[in-house]
Amino acid sequence: MTATQGKEILEEGLAAMGITLDGQAKARLLTYCAELLRWSAKINLVAKAPLREIWEIHFLDSLSLLRVLPPLGEAQPPLLDIGTGAGFPGLALKAARPELPVILVEPRQKRVSFLRHLIRTLELKNIEVLCGRLEKNSAEVDGQILSVPIITSRAFTNIADFLLHTAAVNPPGGQVICMKGPRAEEEIAAWRLAQPESPYRLQEIVELTLPFSGKVRNLVIFSKEGS
Repeated sequence: MTATQGKEILEEGLAAMGITLDGQAKARLLTYCAELLRWSAKINLVAKAPLREIWEIHFLDSLSLLRVLPPLGEAQPPLLDIGTGAGFPGLALKAARPELPVILVEPRQKRVSFLRHLIRTLELKNIEVLCGRLEKNSAEVDGQILSVPIITSRAFTNIADFLLHTAAVNPPGGQVICMKGPRAEEEIAAWRLAQPESPYRLQEIVELTLPFSGKVRNLVIFSKEGS
């Protein structure tokens, strides 16, 4: 990837999605992508794909969350990304919005090494990588007890399973943002059937399309009951 190629793809994607980032944020994302491709030649971080596809399905898809996070100028509650892999969406959001406090959870040590390298390279502050898994009914990861008001993930295959994992670490009044494809309504129906006593309530569904492929994405937002 040349710097010009990456910059053109990023600019095109951001414009199509109506996302405005400053020059420093764009530079961090370009460095992120370059490091991702360099490390992927040695360890399996993301599947091989054309450059436009990598930008779309990893970076731009992650940045779609910017439209549902608190805007600039408001207090920024911490974001927890469970099973972040190569840093999507949590580290991509941090690169775009460095004032956002972020906690990344990832069980695979090689990916943790990549994430920590990238955090140093991008000189990011107020971001933490925990090496471990979040288990159901547990708030502990890597020796830390977590309580985080905004939680997201691209690692979970279904909404019902994800909400079972988040309940112990998401305080009352917190939010969980599920990043889903076109079958989001089916997963919501399955969750309601399987967990009628869930502490979560469906708050909002934000539908969008990815800028190059036109694939449908749904940001399914749940709120946890309580004050």
